[in-house]
Amino acid sequence: MIDRDGPVPIYKQIAEIIREQIDHGELEPGDAVPSETELEAEYGIARLTARRVTRELREQGLVYTVQGEGTFVGQPGTPRSAERTPVYQRIAAEILEQIRSGDLVPNRRIPPEKALMKQYGVAKATARNAVDFLRKQGWVFTVPHRGTYVSPQEDWPES
Repeated sequence: MIDRDGPVPIYKQIAEIIREQIDHGELEPGDAVPSETELEAEYGIARLTARRVTRELREQGLVYTVQGEGTFVGQPGTPRSAERTPVYQRIAAEILEQIRSGDLVPNRRIPPEKALMKQYGVAKATARNAVDFLRKQGWVFTVPHRGTYVSPQEDWPES
C-alpha cells in the first residue's frame, strides 16, 4: 500500500515493493521488472516518478536496463528469462502480422514512430528499434522525410 501523504517519497515506496518481490523470489534474475508504462498504470503515478523507481533500483544494484528492451533483475549480462521477448520485437511482430494479413499493403506507410509510441506506451527508441528490426529483415523501407513503407511483396524475406 502506497502512503501518498507520508514522509517517504512514492518512488522509494514502489522501489521497496519491487525489492521485496526480488527478495522473495517473485522476480528472479533475468526477469523483467514492470515497465514505466506498467508502473504508471498500476500505481497511478507520473512517467517521471516511474523513471525514478527504475533509477532507484539500478542505484541499489538490483536491476539493469537494456535500451529498447526493458529493465531486468540482476547485473548486466545476467541471462534473461526465455519467455520474455523484447518489447520492440513484439511491436515488430504485430506490424509484420498486419503486413502479412494485408492490413498494411506494399508501398504504403506503416504507422509513424509517434503513433507507435502512443499505441504501445513506449519510448521513441523502442518504436525506432521495432521499425529498424523490420527494415533489416526487408519488410519495410524508409524514405527520408517521408516515412517508412511496406516493401514490395517480391522483396519480402522468405518465411
